[in-house]
Amino acid sequence: VKYEWKFGNSSWVVTSTHDTTITAPSTAQKYICSLRVTDDDGLTGVDGIVITVSLTVKDIDGNVYHAVKIGNQIWTVENLRTTRYNNGRKIPQIIRDNDWAARSTGTSAFCYYENTTSPLRIAKFGVLYNWHVVRTGKIAPPGWHVPTDAEWDELVDYLISNGHNWDGTTKENKIGKSMASKTEWGTSDVEGSIGNDKAKNNSSGFSGLPGGYRTHDKGTFKGYGWAARWWTATEKYDKSGAYTRSIYLSNEPLFREDVSKANGFSIRLVKD
Repeated sequence: VKYEWKFGNSSWVVTSTHDTTITAPSTAQKYICSLRVTDDDGLTGVDGIVITVSLTVKDIDGNVYHAVKIGNQIWTVENLRTTRYNNGRKIPQIIRDNDWAARSTGTSAFCYYENTTSPLRIAKFGVLYNWHVVRTGKIAPPGWHVPTDAEWDELVDYLISNGHNWDGTTKENKIGKSMASKTEWGTSDVEGSIGNDKAKNNSSGFSGLPGGYRTHDKGTFKGYGWAARWWTATEKYDKSGAYTRSIYLSNEPLFREDVSKANGFSIRLVKD
């Protein structure tokens, strides 16, 4: 005689049938969807299922990225791989090492690691950009942006305080494992490092892959299999460089570094 639906923490909603349509919230996470039925004797029964809401975003090239909610922030799970700004303008692709190094003067550039043409590899690891691409403020789709240094700090603080250090402590920065994917990384004998006991990686869902990077001075490629490095949107105080966040195979923390803007690093996005 009565059907009631409940989604997540919402109140029970009475319907006239066991079928209903529910608009899921925009936050990507798991919810319990429950149905409570009452018969004409006043007896009730409840059953439910877990539903995962997957938030995605599409760039101007049509690439689709999944997202994960970490604390109060929503981050893309894959590295950015667009070759155009959100206004349609193309980003110059630089292949030769010397030409990449010459971009230190302030010109935007992107490349694929070791100039791969493999669609599968590009989809997995994304694109490497110099910081001059970030500086334009036009690399992210509407509603998203390259995270600032302060927004990365918020992520770090949340992971540490919520037990994502590899040893379960809530002090110091030992969150590298919680941000690294379970695959593609090499191995390490260092306890608590990303490459040690990789089955325990990625408790945060951030899914960082060791896609490597490109150096600013010679334009050479390094780090595949042992380094993941991401730009922030924040310049160094004297504008001589920009801040990054990085995780490495044999280390515990998420590192904060200031480097030349001409390096080629990955980019993650955070929702506005």
